[in-house]
Amino acid sequence: MSQQYKRIAVKIGSNVLTRKDGALDVTRMSALVDQIAELRENGIEVILISSGAVASGRGELKEAVSRKMDSVDQRQLFSAVGQAKLINRYYELFREHRLPVGQVLTMKESFSTRRHYLNQRNCMMVMLENGVIPIVNENDTVSVTELMFTDNDELSGLIATMMDVQALIILSNVDGIYNGLPGEPGVEVIREVEPERDLQEYIRTEKSGFGRGGMMTKCSIARKVADEGIEVIIANGKRDDVLTDLVLRPGSRVCTRFAPREGNVSSVKKWVAHSTGFTKGKVYLNAKAVEAVCGDRAVSILPVGVTHVEGDFEKGDLVRIMSPEGQNLGVGRVAYSCEEAARVIGQHDCKPLVHYDYLYLE
Repeated sequence: MSQQYKRIAVKIGSNVLTRKDGALDVTRMSALVDQIAELRENGIEVILISSGAVASGRGELKEAVSRKMDSVDQRQLFSAVGQAKLINRYYELFREHRLPVGQVLTMKESFSTRRHYLNQRNCMMVMLENGVIPIVNENDTVSVTELMFTDNDELSGLIATMMDVQALIILSNVDGIYNGLPGEPGVEVIREVEPERDLQEYIRTEKSGFGRGGMMTKCSIARKVADEGIEVIIANGKRDDVLTDLVLRPGSRVCTRFAPREGNVSSVKKWVAHSTGFTKGKVYLNAKAVEAVCGDRAVSILPVGVTHVEGDFEKGDLVRIMSPEGQNLGVGRVAYSCEEAARVIGQHDCKPLVHYDYLYLE
């Protein structure tokens, strides 16, 4: 059964890697590293997306931090100290298994252009081809405010689709998504989530203690990644042997599994789908164009179906696709600059404003 996966991405949350006082839980880290080593022995490539740097730095510095520092300064300081400590610990633990690791620090901006996206992908592909385990984290020392990912759940979704993994495993401090308030009579983990199932009523909005996100973010990312044909599993990283059970012994562990949608999605569309935060403008369609674009057949957006454009964008930038009423329909990579697009609006016999290969409908 282990051969169902050739490559997986594993995201480990802050609450899995840290104790209540904010210090690194080295015992838990060691156990997870042992499990990843076992997966490698079974021929499975692993990309590790690890939180814990900020929490680790907080635990290291404790009372030494100036109370006058604002939240951004604190985050940068804790990350700078904690990231060094975190990667060093991973290095030592994986070295016991004779497994080399490499650090990949990234930012949201690094996914904003196709060229940067492919550069990152190439870097990690080279690592995997040479037996190196990529350990990915956001570069919190320079990623602040609007430059930040929602949390490492969002980052793990980007990495999973970029690297064409078969499964993304998100390890948190809960067993999965519950159909009610955990602990109440009759409440249990939702084991399987089909592509069209809506879990909105079950998701609590509280955020985790050391992380920036919560189950709402995990569910949103899981749905998007699963829609791109990748299995997503949310499980409890504090359970013994959780990784090896999930991967090598499917069905033996309580978790929430998001079933992947069938059908292939191109790598370009995957990039577009996860780059909605980098749009430079808006393209408004008329009603007839909306009907065509949202129909069963894949169609491009032609200038004749566009009423007007907004924003300052260049050829190759990402734009939001809008209905006449201002409803967001999706994202596309535009083939014109804003000035060129404005000149051809409503015209026939022009090349597509957004080709369907570069169009992602939400």
